[in-house]
Amino acid sequence: MSKNGKAWRNWNVAVTGMNASPESPGPGYAVARCLREDPEFNGRIIGIGYDVLDAGLYARNICDGGYLIPYPSAGKDALFERLKELHEAEDINVIIPCLDAEIQNFIALKDELEKLGIKMLIPSKEQFTMRAKDQLSKFCESVGVLAPESKTITNPSFFDDCESQGFEYPLMVKGIFYDAVLARNAFEAKAIMAKLVNSWGYPVLVQKLLCGDEFDLSAIGDGRRGMLGPVMMRKRALTEKGKAWAGVTVEEPGIAEVARKLIHGLSWSGPFEVEVMRTHDEKIYLIEINPRFPAWIYLSHAVNRNLPILLLKVLAGDEELDLAPAKTGTFFIRHAQELIVDLPAFESMLIDGGIASDVIGKHRTVSAV
Repeated sequence: MSKNGKAWRNWNVAVTGMNASPESPGPGYAVARCLREDPEFNGRIIGIGYDVLDAGLYARNICDGGYLIPYPSAGKDALFERLKELHEAEDINVIIPCLDAEIQNFIALKDELEKLGIKMLIPSKEQFTMRAKDQLSKFCESVGVLAPESKTITNPSFFDDCESQGFEYPLMVKGIFYDAVLARNAFEAKAIMAKLVNSWGYPVLVQKLLCGDEFDLSAIGDGRRGMLGPVMMRKRALTEKGKAWAGVTVEEPGIAEVARKLIHGLSWSGPFEVEVMRTHDEKIYLIEINPRFPAWIYLSHAVNRNLPILLLKVLAGDEELDLAPAKTGTFFIRHAQELIVDLPAFESMLIDGGIASDVIGKHRTVSAV
């Protein structure tokens, strides 16, 4: 083991994706909870968000500080300048990006951040591109994994005559980075496409609807074709966007084997989530590979496989990576909760762009983005 293998216990960890939209919450708050509740972790947690109403930024029981950064559309240079400011204020050791749309900027900055002393466990640009929604069918075919038939489109007129191309309603319409919405007719499909394009840009993905049981698996790719610490759950309740509102941990060897094929084929480095559908004829179809921890990742802590802590151990070179088997039959049920925020804290976020960690009982601020 590296002599610094236990250094992760005292690291300052920045976590993005602290938004709390009820339909599609960001994973950041759940990742931060995993870190905070691990008995060995004594470091500081810095929440990072894009909007002043990202609730996790103010959760002082979880995060020691909270900051805003530029939206991904501002580009990597704007992000790097902001991260340098935050690093100067907080002495960040690790960043855990948690949102799909930001991952490419962080990939592009990996080497520059390492020069500052900031570590990330993150895929390469090639790995990220290979699992993108518009490339997924081709990749699945190359590794022997089933995927539902899909098509990328840029013209909404496709929906007027999609049956002639083999796509019948209802079908799924997906944003290039995020969001998947069920469309029952052409009118709905066009409205959904317009909203997705406004949020994520072109193209959008159209996918044939499958029926069956939905499963998610989260783990960490070691960059050497290995998969560390898999935790699997079956969705038991969904939001209107198809996100898990409740789920239960399970062990399904067939689904684990699909995940291994995918991660082996990608040589994936970093956290990931595999979403699959097991149809009524027992076939397993890949729906998506997400390049980050899922919003339900706190479940990994509950079943003795704390994946965010495992990520820190991998970055630190800690060789004690053995994990107990994940407990099956453990439920999670998501719920909404009011977070009480002092007005000065909200004003600091709005005007100054952040609230730094406590210093002698007082908050420092860092200039706005």
